Amino acid sequence: MEKRWTIKEKMNQEVVEDLSKAINVNPILSELLVQRGICTFDEAKAFFRPALSDLHDPFLMKDMDIAINRLESAMRNGERILIYGDYDVDGTTSVALVYSFLSRFYGNIDYYIPDRYNEGYGISKKGVEYAYDSKCRLIISLDCGIKAVNRIREARQMGVDFIVCDHHTPGEQLPVAFACLDPKRNDCSYPDKNLSGCGVGFKFLQAFCQRRNLDEELLFDYLDLVAVSIASDIVPIIGENRVLASYGLKRLNGNPGTGLKSIIKIANMENREFLISDIVFKIGPRINAAGRIESGREAVELLISSDEHLARRMSHNINQFNETRKDLDRLTTQEALDMIAADPRLQKRYSTVLYKPEWHKGVIGIVASRLTDNYYRPTIILTQSQGMATGSARSVDGFDVYKAIDACSDLLENFGGHMYAAGLTMKPENIPAFMERFEDYVRETILPEQLVPQIEVDAEISLKDIKPKFFDILKQFTPFGPGNMKPVFVTRRVQDYGTSKLVGKDRDHLKLEIIEEVSGAIKQGIAFGMGQYIDRIKAGEPFDVCYSIEENVFNGKTSIQIMVKDIRFSYADDETPDF
Repeated sequence: MEKRWTIKEKMNQEVVEDLSKAINVNPILSELLVQRGICTFDEAKAFFRPALSDLHDPFLMKDMDIAINRLESAMRNGERILIYGDYDVDGTTSVALVYSFLSRFYGNIDYYIPDRYNEGYGISKKGVEYAYDSKCRLIISLDCGIKAVNRIREARQMGVDFIVCDHHTPGEQLPVAFACLDPKRNDCSYPDKNLSGCGVGFKFLQAFCQRRNLDEELLFDYLDLVAVSIASDIVPIIGENRVLASYGLKRLNGNPGTGLKSIIKIANMENREFLISDIVFKIGPRINAAGRIESGREAVELLISSDEHLARRMSHNINQFNETRKDLDRLTTQEALDMIAADPRLQKRYSTVLYKPEWHKGVIGIVASRLTDNYYRPTIILTQSQGMATGSARSVDGFDVYKAIDACSDLLENFGGHMYAAGLTMKPENIPAFMERFEDYVRETILPEQLVPQIEVDAEISLKDIKPKFFDILKQFTPFGPGNMKPVFVTRRVQDYGTSKLVGKDRDHLKLEIIEEVSGAIKQGIAFGMGQYIDRIKAGEPFDVCYSIEENVFNGKTSIQIMVKDIRFSYADDETPDF
């Protein structure tokens, strides 16, 4: 599918030049920093040298003092405490963090993860009843609870208090919890609004440490869990998240917890430096698979384990869940693609809505993402659960799928989510009407350019700019993620230097060696899935290349190469490039 290249507008060049001189870097690099809101020497220092001392005072968060007072009261009085969290990566790492840390100081504590299929997301009736029957009079909810107004009111009537630790946007009414910790509360002046659920749990424990005059280094030992939550929940890696992720990665690369260490081993990721992308694609899916296929509780059991033999056995179980998840993912994705290929009407639509009662509920969100990538249009995948059609929605850049679903709300039993992802439930008989209403809304409101994948380009550069010092500084931009994505560059009018060739098992990838027409600079690179361009490249046709810059290690030797994202054959000299 053809992609649209969008090059960012130039920043204020006076600011760029001043920063370049202040920190002694190439102006291209200072341009990238200014794009990220970093304009002064002090801001650049904080960006390149994140420090735990930069973390905000946790008591700046609304209700934090109330929450800590309630926790201390529960501990003094010997109350049983239940740590409650969602079944995804953010939820299970949150529970593992808070349960593991508080268990060092208090023994009357338990944890609970709701079942994805029987209870669903958030605070469940069964979970509150479990707390009551277990004589728990305090529930600390993590990564959920801020919208559980009715359920928390019912718990309060039963004599069960809640401390809510959440990072989702609250509704119009806050729950009647004893304390609601959520930086997105309208009345909360906490400086950083981008924390993960586990990040809010971390701030809660940081406040606990400060109240008890504990050495916070005890808490910092658990930052590997926080980094896994930040990466997996796709929150912006700026501000506090950049600090927490940086130190969490150091922990993950140095001395991770027993459970995470066993996951790293089973994923064959030992003896290499972990990046945020490794968490997203290697660690996160394995933790998530427990909740998708079996139970999120198994993920917590692994993450809190200090027994290497037990952790090894449990990591094998979770790895098997992940293999099952991948099989279901592949099968369901292929079935969905086949449904579209067999129906010309579906191919011509502006949206995709597919339903098959037999599809596994645990993978429909993944399948929706894959179909969105394939056809690049808003997508909803539905299956049947407990007599209802339930589904996951995914969107494309700039299109609010939540609003599109809201426009069909009279056909739904319930729904929730945000701009790019949502969940929904309806009666099966409403599916045909929903499909048409949703399609009509998308067709009438989506912009033509939103139906074309976009590559956002940070800067146009020459291949001669890519020097070891340039790359050494670029590496210090890590950890990459939302808010600080890996920089993408464009270089125009390059040609084959004579050695470019097809590689890979199916010979569908390109191993490139290119020379820039203007500068004569030569660089090597790899272009996955772009083997179809080999004839034109070998014929010497000039082309523009869109890429990121990577470090390549081969036979013990390290080199700089470009990782190609797209190729566009160059325009004639009298034409204007179509970005």
